Amino acid sequence: MLEILVKCNPADLTTFRKNSTYIFLDDEYCFEKWDPFHMKSLEIKFLHFQRAAIQRTMHPWERDALLVRKSLEEKPPLYNLLIELACTRTSDEFLGARKAFQCLYSESVEEFVAVKVQGFQRRLLVALVSTYRYEGMRINEAAIKLECQKLARAIKTDHRNKIENDDEVLRILTTRSKHHLKTIHKCYKEDYDSNLEEDLDDIQILRDTVNCLCAPPIYFDTAMSICPAEQEMEALTRVIVTRTDVDMKDIAAEFDRKYGAPLIERIEAAALGNYRDFLVALVKSGMAN
Repeated sequence: MLEILVKCNPADLTTFRKNSTYIFLDDEYCFEKWDPFHMKSLEIKFLHFQRAAIQRTMHPWERDALLVRKSLEEKPPLYNLLIELACTRTSDEFLGARKAFQCLYSESVEEFVAVKVQGFQRRLLVALVSTYRYEGMRINEAAIKLECQKLARAIKTDHRNKIENDDEVLRILTTRSKHHLKTIHKCYKEDYDSNLEEDLDDIQILRDTVNCLCAPPIYFDTAMSICPAEQEMEALTRVIVTRTDVDMKDIAAEFDRKYGAPLIERIEAAALGNYRDFLVALVKSGMAN
């Protein structure tokens, strides 16, 4: 693209404008002017590519620290984004983001969240961003059975009010290792013939927490597909850029299973130009790893 733009002489550019009637309009003063709609659209596309390139080259700690800030400064706040950062990163990765946040903003993630959020959401989110989970594979079988029952009781009994005021539910979700929680998730399915996140369907903040901890590909596919139109490209960019080197193969496979179409087709339908090519290349690279 740069080579074409540099090598074009004024006559070439005039020919280009006259032949591109879908983006240039004939003015009454005999010159070709940009269609304002297409000019704005192109600016947005370049901005998407710029953001993707910056996020890709940025240190993961700084990138996640900026996303933490963004999650609660949006109107309405993006609780799911904060949960995504706290629950899909390793303990060391999110600890690094917390350090970067202090460096960038001279305050801790915990105090930032505590000031911005109220009620049950504050209790859950502060606990999620504060924890440093055990990353190993060791689990306590007896505790798993007991904690599975505790979650089921909270869900089945007075549902929302019970869960939001249940300290045991909060403790289990915010302190147990991911391997421990995945085993609870499996136990819940076997004992109650339903998925834990499905029984939490009307409490979105808890559903997102369970999915991010126990089934990240399911969460990421949903995040790319159901966000409002103005956030669609941001979510698509964020997921692809941050997960290419982690679990893109699993995300793409789950997307294909859930929607019956490859993730690359979704990108090609939503994005254009260099931005589209960049995201497609990242997905292909991630799937090859």
